[in-house]
Amino acid sequence: MKNKTILISGGGGQFAKQLIKQNTAYKIIPLSKKQMDVTSKNSIDSQISSISPDYFLHAGALTRPMVIHEDEPDQSIESNIIGTANVVLSCMKHNVKLIYISTDYVYPGTNGNYSEDDYLKPFTKYGWSKLGGECSVRLYDNHLILRMAMNERPFPHPKALIDMKKSLIYSDDAAKIVLQVLDEFGTINIGGKPQSVYDFVRESNPNVGQISLEQIDDVEMAKDCSMNTEKIEEIMKKN
Repeated sequence: MKNKTILISGGGGQFAKQLIKQNTAYKIIPLSKKQMDVTSKNSIDSQISSISPDYFLHAGALTRPMVIHEDEPDQSIESNIIGTANVVLSCMKHNVKLIYISTDYVYPGTNGNYSEDDYLKPFTKYGWSKLGGECSVRLYDNHLILRMAMNERPFPHPKALIDMKKSLIYSDDAAKIVLQVLDEFGTINIGGKPQSVYDFVRESNPNVGQISLEQIDDVEMAKDCSMNTEKIEEIMKKN
């Protein structure tokens, strides 16, 4: 039987590379921004028509540096909101299952342990841009939203926050999970156990330095973005 095909936007990114590395069951076609510009619906339509994917995994987004969303919000709007809306419209047109990679930054970041149905209020413009993308995705029934607390391995910074709590997971581990849930629908949190960023990083890098929230002044940060991951844990048990 022919393997199903996954078309990935943001195909030059680290997460796309991890998906390819961890994959054993699918034909994966990663497309870079040069190959498929999500700000152009014609570009997306052309690639979907040519490839005829079973899944469109939308991992192409403007993310780091976080300060760019504060300084140049027009780029956030164009890439993360309008770009995602274009992807949704093209997937609707071609009846392709859409998997949207979102973020724990859509939650308020105050009390933590956020479940998929909890109140949403992003604490950064980056979070608002990703929530804007979610809004368009939700208008298409054939979708899956994955709110991820994902980080690269190894951790890319010399210091980690001691007073910011998250449900972090490394991108290679996240990729393994994503490849097993492509046929789910709705919204799912994907992450690890709630702990400080510092404690998470220290498990694999005992020499990482410490930094606190009060030392970061270029972007808004939150004290507790941790997510409730009971839903994904139950799904993985079944799988």
